[in-house]
Amino acid sequence: EQGSAAAQHNLGVMYLKGDGVPEDDKETIKWYRLAADQGNAGAQYNLGNMYSYPQGVPQDYKEAVKWYRLAADQGFAMAQVNLGWMYEEGKGVPQDYVQAYAWYNLAGGEIDLDSAKDDVAKKMTPEQIARGQELARELDKKIKAAK
Repeated sequence: EQGSAAAQHNLGVMYLKGDGVPEDDKETIKWYRLAADQGNAGAQYNLGNMYSYPQGVPQDYKEAVKWYRLAADQGFAMAQVNLGWMYEEGKGVPQDYVQAYAWYNLAGGEIDLDSAKDDVAKKMTPEQIARGQELARELDKKIKAAK
């Protein structure tokens, strides 16, 4: 209640899991949103999940993309993975394999994504793959500059 984004995020997780408090999706979203609005990447990612895999809110892929992007732009690897998937599948954004490849490529430094990246690469031309690699380098520079 004093405005700590980390504490707000943690409280949201507790309400989500029913850890020491009753499970309550509305409380989960309330605390995640408070933390996310302060730039907490974990809360932004979790809000993206709440909208993508509806829990406590109606499914809204555009809203999920918004929250994933905010977290992904901070270098949050799982948000980058989910954003890549959204682009690959055209959920909340126009389908774009170049964007998908770029986000998978970025997250690949943090987690093993070779199969996801390889799967999307099979749908791409060599030129698109090169554009995806270049976009990943540009995004990486932007993320590092923002830190």
